[in-house]
Amino acid sequence: MFKLALGAFISLLFVLTPAEAAKVEQRGGSTIVKKSTVKKSAAKKQRYKRKEAVSKRVTVSSRGSVVRRVITLKNGKRKVVHQRVYTAAPVIRSMTAGDKAGLNLTRDPLALASSVALVLDQTNSEVLFEKNANVALPIASITKLMTGLIVVEAQQDMDEMLTITDDDVDREKFTTSRLRVGARLSRRELLHIALMSSENRAAAALGRNYPGGIHGFVAKMNEKAHELGMSDTHYVDSSGLSSRNVASARDLAKLVMVAHQQPLLREFSTDPGSVVAASGRPVQYRNTNKLVSLPDWDIGLQKTGFINEAGRCLVMQTIIQGRAVIMVFLDSKGKQSRTADAGRMRRWLEALKPPGLS
Repeated sequence: MFKLALGAFISLLFVLTPAEAAKVEQRGGSTIVKKSTVKKSAAKKQRYKRKEAVSKRVTVSSRGSVVRRVITLKNGKRKVVHQRVYTAAPVIRSMTAGDKAGLNLTRDPLALASSVALVLDQTNSEVLFEKNANVALPIASITKLMTGLIVVEAQQDMDEMLTITDDDVDREKFTTSRLRVGARLSRRELLHIALMSSENRAAAALGRNYPGGIHGFVAKMNEKAHELGMSDTHYVDSSGLSSRNVASARDLAKLVMVAHQQPLLREFSTDPGSVVAASGRPVQYRNTNKLVSLPDWDIGLQKTGFINEAGRCLVMQTIIQGRAVIMVFLDSKGKQSRTADAGRMRRWLEALKPPGLS
C-alpha cells in the first residue's frame, strides 16, 4: 500500500506544469497537492524597475515643453511615456554703447578685447597706442576717480563720521551693498572703499555730504572736468551707476594724470584689501583690480568699472621698463578681459626699444 501511494505522488510531480507551484503536505498516510500562481518577489520587482529606468534613452518627438519618449523594457516590449521638460532661457548678452556705435568691429594689432584703448607716456604725453580714443562712452565706476579728486581737493575733514542713509541706496541698477542703512564710517573710510572696492553707497554718501549736497557735488565734478580740458566728459552722479556718466579715453588719461598727483588717491586705489568697521561690524573689502596684488606689476593708481552699457573698464598708471605710462581700456568684453588687455599691452611695450635708443 505504501509503495502504491509513493508511486502516485511521483506521478503527480511530473504532471504539474512550471506555471503552477506545488505545495505538498503529508498528513499521516495521505498526500495533498495544492496549486498557486507564482508571484514575483519584491527584490525581483526592484531589479525590473531599475532595468526599465535605464532603458529610457530614445527621444522620438517633442511638442512644446512635453517630450514623447519610447521606453524599451528588458523583456523586449516598448512603452510610450510623455514627460514634461524645462529648458533654461538662453543667455543673451546686452549690447554696450560701444557695440551700438560699431566700435567692436575695430581691429588692432594686439587683438584687444577692449573696443577702446589708449596708452600715453606720462612724462611727455606721447601717444604710444590708440584705438577709438576720442569716442565718449559710459565709464561706469571710473567715475569714482573724479569723485575722489573732488573730495580731496575740497579738503573736507577726513575723520568726520558720516551715516549711510536710504538716499544712498542704488535705485538705478539695484545693486547690493554690504554697507547697511544706518552704518557710520569716516569720510576717509568711505573714500577708501569707494576707490579700492568700488563701493557704490560709499561714493553716494561722499557726494551727498558735500556743500550743496549731491547736486552741488555733481556740478563740481563737471566743473573740474571742464577745467582739465575733458571736453567729451559729463557726470550725473558720484558712483557711475548711470550710463549718462560718459567720457572718452583721452579725457580719462587727463584725469588719471591729475589724480596721480594726490597721495591719498594713489594709496587708496592700489590697496589690495582692508577691513573697515561699519557701525562696529568689521567688513572685509578687496581691490577690484587683481593686478595690484601681483609683485611683477608696479601700479601707482588705478580704477575699474562695469555696468552693462559700459562693458568692463580700467584706467591705471604704471611703470613699464622704467617708463611711466597711463593706460585706459573701455568697453571690454569678459570678466578678466580688461586686465588681460593690460597684460598684452605691457608685453607689447616691453618689446619696444627703451626711450632714448634708436
